[in-house]
Amino acid sequence: MSESVLTVRGLVGGYSRKRPVLKEVDASVRPGELVGLLGLNGAGKSTLMKHIIGLLQPIGGTVEVCGHTLGSSGEAYRASFAFVPESPLLYDELSVWEHLEWTAMAYGVEEKTFRERAERLLDRFRMEKERTKFAGHLSKGMRQKVMLMCAFLARPPLYVIDEPFLGLDPLAIRALLEQMREEKEAGCGLIVSSHILSMLESYCDRYVVLHDGAVVASGTAEDVVAAAGTPPSGKVEQAFFRLVGGSGR
Repeated sequence: MSESVLTVRGLVGGYSRKRPVLKEVDASVRPGELVGLLGLNGAGKSTLMKHIIGLLQPIGGTVEVCGHTLGSSGEAYRASFAFVPESPLLYDELSVWEHLEWTAMAYGVEEKTFRERAERLLDRFRMEKERTKFAGHLSKGMRQKVMLMCAFLARPPLYVIDEPFLGLDPLAIRALLEQMREEKEAGCGLIVSSHILSMLESYCDRYVVLHDGAVVASGTAEDVVAAAGTPPSGKVEQAFFRLVGGSGR
């Protein structure tokens, strides 16, 4: 089995040592795999992602990306992932194209590769006409597209994506799902958080279900269904509701 691009072991984390949000969380993402991170608001999904990208330091346990830890090899650690937050964060006085150029420079993407990927992403996300527009003049959905394009332009071993479907129109959602499928086929790993379980169910290889900061189920769809005690033919969505306190019926 391939070595994981993300390994989280026994992670205790959050903002306070006295009241940690995450409680002994284990999770992993392998190359060519999409892992769905599921949980209600406040379950700890965003806190886990902040630990993965290095915005929070573990109280206990470890986080490794491609075998690197933030403490031992910070530069290699940060170069191994791309993060797409729930709310787009852009420079209002830079154009769409300048954001792509800046990302390419930050990740060391060669000029020829950059132009090929950038043109393809602009076409896929229907942003060709907006390439010269300043980010401050874009709609929220377009700003989200820019964040996604910058991440996919870099093509790192790991993608960390938080609620990517919010603000996207149906065509953009389809483009995103197609792009994530291609990244998997290229050998990249993805961990994606979303409340739209039905959207993820056809694309995820495995899941991590968080509730009150702890992992209540993980593994394939069959593993999650079994952990919930729902019928073997049931869906992840039904299992999820039962695991987090809903009826699941």
